[in-house]
Amino acid sequence: MLNNWNINIFEFEFLQANYLYLLFLLPFIAWLLWKIEKNRKGDWKFTSSIANQQKLAETKIHWLRQVLIGLKLLIVALAIIALAKPFRWNDRDASTNDYKYGIDIVLALDVSLSMLATDFQPNRLEAAKEVAKEFIDGRRGDRIGLVVYAGEAYTACPATLDYEVLKTQIDQVDGMNIEGGTAIGTGLGTAVVHLRSDSLKSKVIILLTDGSNNAGDITPIQAADLAKTKNICVYTIGVGSNGMAPTPMVTPVGIRYENQLVEIDEATLNEIAEITGGQYFRATDKESLDEIYEEIERLEKRKMIDKYFQSEPPPTPGAFLNWIFAVLSIVIIVEFSLFIVND
Repeated sequence: MLNNWNINIFEFEFLQANYLYLLFLLPFIAWLLWKIEKNRKGDWKFTSSIANQQKLAETKIHWLRQVLIGLKLLIVALAIIALAKPFRWNDRDASTNDYKYGIDIVLALDVSLSMLATDFQPNRLEAAKEVAKEFIDGRRGDRIGLVVYAGEAYTACPATLDYEVLKTQIDQVDGMNIEGGTAIGTGLGTAVVHLRSDSLKSKVIILLTDGSNNAGDITPIQAADLAKTKNICVYTIGVGSNGMAPTPMVTPVGIRYENQLVEIDEATLNEIAEITGGQYFRATDKESLDEIYEEIERLEKRKMIDKYFQSEPPPTPGAFLNWIFAVLSIVIIVEFSLFIVND
């Protein structure tokens, strides 16, 4: 609320600063207003008593007219500053975050058998799905899609603004009806292809896995290079606790859980992120996975703020216009009061 009246010029930057050179005209405008005031002969001729005429010649009336000149100069100065389109970086609140740059996001989710490991509760896959839905709930106006992969990959949900449909699809995905293995390159490549040329300017893939690439016809690095050519930023997340974890294994008598060493190809995930301008994260539990998604959201919001202000910082001359209106109102009231006295 106070910002609506804060006209501390040293806190502002200006989009059209050249207008500020007009402030050098203020001495000339002051001289011109003083000259006009000095040569005024009055607007009305009237007959009045000597006492009233003496009243009009009182010093306080003279000084009041000088104050009016000062107020008029202030109005001119404020108008010039408003023309220069002032803005402050600190004014980027929720009202200015309605950017014209949206984000297309694809979640590439590993649904291989190892994602059923129970070092996350109830398992890695369900924890990843829950956190992904929480992330979706925090988005506004971004198109989000879902690609799932194991030994192969497919698009479970095209990029959409219907987040309820998307979350329903996330609930339904599993690795039961997909070829086994972990084809990180294929999953990433499918996500890249999904972000078509008509996607929004900001394109992001969040790729989550708990292992290393052991299937597919395209390597993770090849897929990362493809993403780079399409200006797609890839954030990679390695999921799994440190050390050993109860992991499902296929045996002749079915699936059984055995303690297995958690092996994530962090070097490759790091390289994917570096190639595409993203970042690699390691989640060792659900809480850290929550924090990773929050950090990705902050990083993308920061990018959007930077892009928004670099292309078109929003001018905020409101405080100067408020003071123009307030001072102009005072001038009108005082001028009218003098007119009544003169009359």
